[in-house]
Amino acid sequence: MRALRYHGPRQPLRLEDVPAPEPGPGDVIVRVTAAGLCHTELHFLSGLLDLGVHPLTLGHEIVGRVERVGEGVPLSRVGERVIVYYYAGCGQCPECLRGDENLCAAPRAEHGFFTDGGFAERVRAPARNAVPLPDAVSDADAAPIGCGVTTAVHAARLARVALGDWVVVYGAGGVGFGLVQVARLQGARVIAVGRSEAKLAKARELGAEAVVRAGAEDVAARVRAITGGRGADVVFELVATRETMDASVKALGKRGRLVFVGYSEDAFQVHPIQLVVNEQVVTASVGNTLAELRLAVDLVAQGRVRTVVDRTLPLERFQDAIDSLQAGRLVGRAVLVP
Repeated sequence: MRALRYHGPRQPLRLEDVPAPEPGPGDVIVRVTAAGLCHTELHFLSGLLDLGVHPLTLGHEIVGRVERVGEGVPLSRVGERVIVYYYAGCGQCPECLRGDENLCAAPRAEHGFFTDGGFAERVRAPARNAVPLPDAVSDADAAPIGCGVTTAVHAARLARVALGDWVVVYGAGGVGFGLVQVARLQGARVIAVGRSEAKLAKARELGAEAVVRAGAEDVAARVRAITGGRGADVVFELVATRETMDASVKALGKRGRLVFVGYSEDAFQVHPIQLVVNEQVVTASVGNTLAELRLAVDLVAQGRVRTVVDRTLPLERFQDAIDSLQAGRLVGRAVLVP
């Protein structure tokens, strides 16, 4: 089969012919019909994220149809449309036992991270990770649910977003669009921050009450003005450069929660006295749980959250998608179709 292979940091991705996967006990083979391109792929290519595993097929937003099943999996699952949950924990640690497979210290698989992912014609996954998709959601629209929406659901839960909160989403993009909508569903008033007018316009369309153009405005000052001087109750930091982190801290109100979802080469610095006198919290969010993926699918199927797909491209045009993402030209996800 064809697969888009990662050969290590600062190496180009290559479309190659590789052996098709075989199902083990409890597994399914999914014929991939759509796979979203996430900013994480850029971190692999730059070397910022290096798990030391290559060659590897990237891609963790995976949609397709069950083509084959392994021992112990009902044959009735063949033909089922599914979205793949990309974590497979050990199943025995305290984190896994409470459903937090995204925090497992010894996971059995993590598709697109250290086990082969969805930028291929087929992918092998545990049957429990193949979550059924309703007919109301197309393959391309479903792909960004796997990370773009689920990451937003998880981060909003950790941040305890509540009715009436002022929430800043710093980084209008794939996950940012999800956070705008999920925060609104929880009764928050949302301020989207970004550099692209097109992305900010989309954030407004999705429910942001206000937008701030980074680079053209003083972000922290505008957030404080919009919130009547009090600052934000929650800031989701999706960019995490020195500039954006400094602005995020300055925009945070009393007992505010700063939640890191993105990361960069830059280190976070803050004087403890600010956190102490304002009783502020700095935390972070990674990935999502299987239950949150199921919830995210329901939210999109009900029309309560929309995914945003900028373009769909055949797998062989992967470089066009990567270049567009790197240049900031995408308003939403690029989805690759094998």
